[in-house]
Formats: sequence, C-alpha cells, structure tokens
Amino acid sequence: MSEILQLSDGTTSSGSTTTTAAQSVATRARRIRLAPTDLAAAASFLTLAVFVLGRQWKHLGDGYLVRSGQDQTMWEWFFAVTAHSLANFDNPLSSTLQNYPLGVNLMANTAMFGVSIPLAPITLIFGPTVTFTLALTLGLAGTATAWYWVLSRHVAQSRFAAAVGGVFCGFAPAMISHTNGHPNFVALFLLPFIALLVIRLASGERPIRNGVALGLAVAYQIFLGEEPLLIYSMAFVIFGIAYGASRPGAAIAAVRRGFKGLCVAGVVALAIVAVPLWWQFLGPQSYHSIEHGSVGNDANAFTRFPTQSLAGDPGSAAGLSMNATEENAFFGWPLLLLVAMTAVWLWRVPMARAAAATVAVMGVLSLGVELTVAHTDTGITLPWSWFAKLPLLESVLESRFAMGCIPAIAILLALGTDRAITTGRVGQRSTTLLWLGWLAVSLLPLAPAPLEVAHRAPVPAFFADGTWRSYVSDGSVVTVPLPRPEDAKALLWQTEERFGYPIAGGYFVGPAGPEDKGKYGPDDRPTALLLAKTQGSGVAPTIDDATRATTLEDLRFWNADVVVLPPGKNQQALHTTLERLLGVDGRWVDGVWVWDVRNLT
Repeated sequence: MSEILQLSDGTTSSGSTTTTAAQSVATRARRIRLAPTDLAAAASFLTLAVFVLGRQWKHLGDGYLVRSGQDQTMWEWFFAVTAHSLANFDNPLSSTLQNYPLGVNLMANTAMFGVSIPLAPITLIFGPTVTFTLALTLGLAGTATAWYWVLSRHVAQSRFAAAVGGVFCGFAPAMISHTNGHPNFVALFLLPFIALLVIRLASGERPIRNGVALGLAVAYQIFLGEEPLLIYSMAFVIFGIAYGASRPGAAIAAVRRGFKGLCVAGVVALAIVAVPLWWQFLGPQSYHSIEHGSVGNDANAFTRFPTQSLAGDPGSAAGLSMNATEENAFFGWPLLLLVAMTAVWLWRVPMARAAAATVAVMGVLSLGVELTVAHTDTGITLPWSWFAKLPLLESVLESRFAMGCIPAIAILLALGTDRAITTGRVGQRSTTLLWLGWLAVSLLPLAPAPLEVAHRAPVPAFFADGTWRSYVSDGSVVTVPLPRPEDAKALLWQTEERFGYPIAGGYFVGPAGPEDKGKYGPDDRPTALLLAKTQGSGVAPTIDDATRATTLEDLRFWNADVVVLPPGKNQQALHTTLERLLGVDGRWVDGVWVWDVRNLT
C-alpha cells in the first residue's frame, strides 16, 4: 500500500513525487467530501455507543452506572454546578457549594468545561444525568468517527480498513472501562485532528492558518481533558521520532518548517487558557500534585479480556486494575499477537514501524516504576522511574499510558486490513481470508457489552420536599458522615434541590496538609474523621469535653445550620455519637434525624 502521509521533502513514504498544486486541491476536496460510506460509518458508531449506554438511556430518572463508584455523582455535580454558575452569572472556575466554606477549584478538577458549558442549557432543562449520559454517548461515537475520518483520508485507501481502526479507537477496552465514570477519557474526538494539524505544520502547509487551528483545538482539548492530551501527546511524540528515524534529515527539516506554526498555535492557545490555567495552578484551592503511589499495569493485564466485553468476566480482571474504570491495558492475547504479526508483516512501511514502536514504548511506560507480573513484584526497575517525579507527570496514573497504544494499534489494524484487501484484489485471497479471520478472532472477544445500571435510592423527603428550608438560614448543611469519595450521595441531594444550600465535605480534588498536596475529598476536620470512623466500626466512641469542644469548633468552621443523619450503615452508632457530641436530642423529620445547631454555632 502506498502511504499517504507525506514526508517533509515533498515525497510520499512510498517514494512517489509530490502531486501538482491542482492535484493537491483535488485530493483535498476528495478528503473533505462526504460519501455514503462515511455516513454509514458514523451512524454505526453512534448506534454502538447507544447500545453500550442503552440501559442508562432507559433509566435517566434514577439510573446509575454500577461500576462508576461515586464518579457519576461527582461528574453530574460538576455539570450541574457549572450550569448553575452560568445561569446566575457566577465564576464557573470555582464554587463554595461543596467543601463549604473553602470551596472547590473546578479548573483544578475534571469539570470538563468543554462539555459542561455548551451543554449547560440541556443540564438546566433536563438535568445533569442527561448531560452525563449524552457526553459519554457522543464521546464514544465522536472519537470513533474522528479517527475513522483521519484514517480514511490519510492512512488507509479502504473505508472498511479505516472503519476497523475507527471502531477500535472509539470502543477499545480502556474506552469502555472509562465510560463507567470518566467522560474526560471518552471524549477524545479532537486528538486525531490535533495530530493531523501538527503533521500539516511539519509539511509547511499554511503555517498561520493551521497554527491558529491547532491553537484553538489544543485550547478546547484542555477544557475537555488535560490528562488525555498529555498522554496522547507523548504517544504522538514517540510516533514522530520513530517515523522520522527512517529519514532523519527530512524529519529535522520538518521540525524546522513547523516551528513557526507551532509558535502561532502556542500563542493562540495561551491567549485562551492563560487565565484558567493560572486559576488551576495558583488560584484558590489549588494544589501542587497528587500522589497515587505505584499504580502501573501488571504485565498480565495486557493479555486479559476486559470485564465489559463479550469474552470478559470480573474474575479475569481481579487484582490487575485499580477498579472497573481503570482497565487500561486489557487488549487480550489474540490482539497482541495480531499486532506483533502485523508489525513484522509491514515492517518496511515507516508508519507501521512507528506505530509498533509507539505500542511498545507506551506499553512499557504504563507498567510503572517496577515490573509486576501476575501480582508479583519482580524488583526490575522500569523507565517510568526516570520520569515519575517530573512536574505534571507526577500526578498521572501511569497505567493510563496504555491508552496511548490505542491509536497506534488502530493504525496497524487499518494498514493491515488495507494491505489484506489489496492483496485479495490481485489474486491472493488466502492472505485476505487469513487476515480477516484473525482480525475477527482478535476483536470479537473485545466487543463491548452494555454497561450495567442500578437504581438510585430515592432522595430523602427532608430534601425532596423542601423541609430543609426551615433549618437553613445562611449556613451549610452537614450530612453524617460528611460526603467524601467513598460516599457522595449528599451531592445528588444538593443538586436535586438546585443548590439551595452549601454542604460541608464533598468529592473533589483539593489541597490538604501544610504542603497543599492534592487529595481526593476535603482536608478532613477531626469531627469528620470521628464520624467516618464510627460508621466504619459501628461502635459509638467515648466523648469527653475536649471532643465536644472540637466538634463545636468544626461546626463553626463549617458555619453549620443543621446536622442531618440519613438512614444508612451503623445509623444507631452515629445517632448515639451525635447525641453525645451535640448535647441535644435530634428530631426525626421526613425520613432523617435532624439537629438544628444554629444556636450552638
């Protein structure tokens, strides 16, 4: 197959000379023109995305993705509070409605303004669950369609081959895993176009125009997800180095030609994101970094099938990923074998060599600091140890670097399918059948299954009926135990009441400790820790005067108006503890225990 990606000396990678200006214009027109196959591909991707999220679409009123943990609640709160801020002309970059009175730096969290702002009208009219589900659905379909478009115009001659690559990019195991609760790792539709714009700048094509377009795309991607941009940028750099290694002189010339356009892109992007990035890193409730510990992939994870797939089951992923939303490396052994064979088959093709190198390097980086095989630490230090402490990289979950393998694998699949179809046309049908057969063996086991959905518990009548208004003046609501990453349902209740009151605690990332290191959840006050411990143990602790004084101090810090104990785990122990801490009897009101603490604070 003649590769379409042009080298900087004006020749294609197959050695043919550059087309004339008229031919270039004609080629560009063909690439832009929509064909029936393009519409069919996009419709198929959207249909598959709806299939994956079909159960959630059927239960928008109370549906909750089972494997999302508390992430769906967190994301819906982000979408809802952004819409609320815009409707009330408040600053969307920050909010004190959670973690009162300190608040939350939303730019330093995954508020995903690239979705939450344009979809704010939908959130205000239909609610954040609709926005959340729509973002995931369009994210899957849009990512697949975007990669299909780029692959069909610049990599593969066959639309079918491009569709194979596109469907893998949009519905790869890691994409489905993150669909459980991370829309920022699902809406990746800008990334292929960012890569394409960089390539165009390297070719010297319209540096100002393409530089401006690249700057706008990068700025928007920052508002969609900074971590995916970082990961895929690293993958693209590795791909570019490997691709340029076949023609070093041409590669250096391409870098020089692209410098002007990249400077333009940097200026444009910085003009848009300078203030939000300042707010993120230096604004109120900003933090320095997040320490996750060692979270590299177990090498065995690459050979396993993902949980949410035709061949997967929960046991296959046991202990090989952080949780159900982080199955980043579960490609399955048949696909890995196909990738290796394709790399050997197409080794003379520079693009295939570059893709294979990218898969290898990003896969190794995703293993983390030390090689782990079958839950066993081998003691072998890996390359990630050289980068783990660098700024920005120190906060990345290294297992996610495996996602950088996805577009590289897609390129190999597209190139291999294209070559197989071409050889079939010239009489070598056995090669075509062998390829298509192994392609089916590799991809069918990874076919995504519909995400499981549970029904949310009803909102307590104390909140749903508006009874809380009789207990809140200008202070906060303290739910017991305080909302935290392990249990954030109080955020849902607040959202349902259209943010009529602020809450103490919450689920977000903010500063903690004297060094302002990033932490999931608030920098816990003593009373919050005491109540969480009581719920966990089921034993009401002994309360002395010093503990009561600390509780009053914490209530004053939170400017608490009311303490609310809803039904839940070890409720009796929590009730006894609150009675001892507050020195007053609670009241059972509309399904919850209530302590009016306005006179105490």
